[in-house]
Amino acid sequence: MKRILTTIFCLFLCCSVFAQSGVDTLHYRKVYYFGGTGMGFPLGKTKEVLSPKFSGSLGLDISLKNPKYYLYPALYTLSFDYDQKIQDNQYPFKIEDANANFYTFSLAGGIRKQLKKLNAYAYAGPGVGLLTEPRVKVDAMNNIAKIENQKKFSFSGKLGVGADYRFNGFFLGLEIGYLHSFNKIQETPINIMTVMVGLKSDITGLGDKVIKVIGVEGSISGKEQQ
Repeated sequence: MKRILTTIFCLFLCCSVFAQSGVDTLHYRKVYYFGGTGMGFPLGKTKEVLSPKFSGSLGLDISLKNPKYYLYPALYTLSFDYDQKIQDNQYPFKIEDANANFYTFSLAGGIRKQLKKLNAYAYAGPGVGLLTEPRVKVDAMNNIAKIENQKKFSFSGKLGVGADYRFNGFFLGLEIGYLHSFNKIQETPINIMTVMVGLKSDITGLGDKVIKVIGVEGSISGKEQQ
């Protein structure tokens, strides 16, 4: 895990250096939508409780006044196979081969470097969300077993690096990130590496229309509203 964190940190520093020069013509006064599909890979002791399953993410790439920097609000829906290791006194049995889910909203800030149609970027920020952990409830009199999900809030930190390439009308992107939750699952620290592949689309025009509808002066793109 330390090697993974060191690698991500070094890539983050490289993007910081690259972002100090060059002209970004693709992101000036732009808002992009990113939808990704991939997996969350538990790291360290987290692997004793969780195993990866297909997951997803969606977020907005909102350029700041200097387009080398951007705001990145994103929702990660991470799913895992789950094996209960510690007995819960409220339930008579432990559960295996069940599902646990993380719903994490991250509000990160980032930097990027444009290399013609290729963009490299790095981001970091806090996150908050919901963790669902399964339990099995047994009704012995009726011979029924039901799965119940325990829900609790989760606070986390998220950082990552990525790259995307522009085709006609959209970007194809790859993002690798690290998520650390300040909560625990089964008395085990939660550390997850996320890998997402997806498409990024320009929704600046839609943002301009929303601003016009709500009656706010100006626009995201800088174009005059008619």
